[in-house]
Amino acid sequence: MSGQRPTWAKIDLDALASNFNWVQNRVGESVKVMAVVKANAYGHGAIECARRLNREGAEWFAVATPEEAIELRRARITQAILCLGGFWEGQEKLCLDESLVPVVYRLDMIEALDRAAGEARKIADVHLKIDTGMGRLGVRFDEVREFADALSMFRNIRVDGVMTHFAAADNPAFDSFTDEQVARFRQAVETLRERGYKPTFEDLANSAGTFAHPDSWGNMVRPGGVLYGLWRDILPPSHTTPELKPVMTLRSRIILLKRIHKGETIGYGCTFEASREMLVAVLPIGYNDGYVRALSNRGRVIVRGTYASVVGRISMDLTIIDVTDVEGVALNDRVTLLGEDGNLSVTAEEIAGTAGTLSYEITCGISARVPRKVKSEY
Repeated sequence: MSGQRPTWAKIDLDALASNFNWVQNRVGESVKVMAVVKANAYGHGAIECARRLNREGAEWFAVATPEEAIELRRARITQAILCLGGFWEGQEKLCLDESLVPVVYRLDMIEALDRAAGEARKIADVHLKIDTGMGRLGVRFDEVREFADALSMFRNIRVDGVMTHFAAADNPAFDSFTDEQVARFRQAVETLRERGYKPTFEDLANSAGTFAHPDSWGNMVRPGGVLYGLWRDILPPSHTTPELKPVMTLRSRIILLKRIHKGETIGYGCTFEASREMLVAVLPIGYNDGYVRALSNRGRVIVRGTYASVVGRISMDLTIIDVTDVEGVALNDRVTLLGEDGNLSVTAEEIAGTAGTLSYEITCGISARVPRKVKSEY
């Protein structure tokens, strides 16, 4: 870490590979695993993650936007890439030139893609999204018949996949709703096939669906968070702990140690008052790095095999921790803010629970200011 700020995220690509293979073994060889690497692979680094997943046999990747897909193409990722959000006006030719498969859900976007494909003398593969109850993107499940009839006018479009997205597959209390989503999807696919469409892929299952609803697997699943070892707050409770490994570790180092006397306050707003003589440490990481402000006076980190509490408000670039009870603590000691250190750990799910959010948001939020270092560099 010489020559730069001592704050970094370690990315364990071996753990990523293990998680991918765990999912593939779970669904079996007849079901493809589309690796979701949107949002910079949930903050883990899309290019490095895609390259490793490619070596593990991933044939499909999913991103949110064509912009994310182009980043992979420029890194020589040649596998099929699904753009979950579709494309923006004027990106039709880009999708064709870069062999991107957009998700479609409006006739006007399909018309624009059809026109561009005709001019290029190509057939554009798309995945048609059905809204079975999420209420977000997609053709309403009860409007598929009319949409399919209108879709038939476009000669340069091939519906190679049909998909949907679950709203609450992680919650057993909503199992009946998830079952209803599956049923609506099956009916939509049947309607499409009756009208002559022959989609190669039927994909419904996200991470939660892959784990809890085998009847939703179709012939391709779309795991996201579980690939990165995020599961405790997005998979339903189970007696079986999945064999998933966290991929990201977030660390920093102590840049200052100082004494705080009883009655003195710490940080912006004076929100922490010392109830005893204290030794505190300053870390060069803050909310601009993605160490969220909601952890102020509530978070914990690991120093020398001991948990240490965050004290005072987390600021943009700095965080203060209480190291009074950390034996032998010294300047430049390594601090683990996310991940495992010896027998102790701070999980993304724990941080999310403290901050009142989801583990995905924690890893996605680790900013570009924090360098990612793959395991082989350590």
